[in-house]
Amino acid sequence: MKARNHLLSVLLASTLMSTALCSSADVVLPSVDSKFVSVKEINPSRDAGFVVGDKLKRTMILTVKQPYELIKESLPIVGYEHRYRGQVSGIELTAIDVQEDRSSAQSVYTIHLEYQVFKSGRVAKPAILRGEIVKLRQPGRPEIKQYRMPSFNFRTSPLSVYGEVNLKNEMSPFVAPLKLHADNERLALKIAAGVLAASLLALLYVLGARSWLPHMGGAFAKAYRKINKLPDDTQGLQQSISIVHQALHQVAGHSVFGNGVERFLLEKPAFNVAKPEIERFFALSRQVFFDAQVPLDLGMPNKQWLKQFCRHMRDCERGLRPEVKA
Repeated sequence: MKARNHLLSVLLASTLMSTALCSSADVVLPSVDSKFVSVKEINPSRDAGFVVGDKLKRTMILTVKQPYELIKESLPIVGYEHRYRGQVSGIELTAIDVQEDRSSAQSVYTIHLEYQVFKSGRVAKPAILRGEIVKLRQPGRPEIKQYRMPSFNFRTSPLSVYGEVNLKNEMSPFVAPLKLHADNERLALKIAAGVLAASLLALLYVLGARSWLPHMGGAFAKAYRKINKLPDDTQGLQQSISIVHQALHQVAGHSVFGNGVERFLLEKPAFNVAKPEIERFFALSRQVFFDAQVPLDLGMPNKQWLKQFCRHMRDCERGLRPEVKA
């Protein structure tokens, strides 16, 4: 008998509580003092362009300070369809998850809400996730107070466009203007410009006759510039050969003659690639200054060959590896 009376008491208390909550849902309850409740909302990253079937996820972090506590039965129910200005909005709560972190001074409720759009019109329309109303109470007291959480405004769009559309008039203030991004093209252009600049600089370094770049003011670079200014005659050829001899002496640090080519190449291995041409240069020097009767076929006029030889020696001096002909 006692067990039956206890069971009836529990059922009666539950019925009275449910009745009180249902009754309070139909009336506007007094709002709780804001110093006892605060909320932090995490809304969807965009507020426009939602169509039928899209889901919106919100997270409300509700902090309730003592002596109040949340009545969990007042949380929104899955399947509840929101209304906007008295009309069914076509937005339904499809999932809710609540996590509670309780301490001596306060309770923090992390409420994850998921809504889904089930309605769409012929044109873009405003919509709202209304501020959910939760109820609070103080243990041991009959008074119930309410707290309205912030709402979230967004815009739904049709799946297709009907009739003619004036793009200027249909631009939504909720959507940023569409822009064509040319970041990849700009990057490709910068890379191409950099490659072109590097190529031009390398070409200038290989073919340039000036001395304002590193290693461009060597002995053979200067000799090449001097030879270019000399006349194309016998006297100019002799002066050109003398200038090249001076360049060889300057590079080696001592006098270099035909029998000292091997020593010169051991001391200056960068010029090994031009060994056949160096030997031909000494042969040309002997022919011009000492034995004009000895034939020497260079395949081109002597002055032209000498300029080519000097240019190849200049390339070796700059650390390049020119292809020379024996």
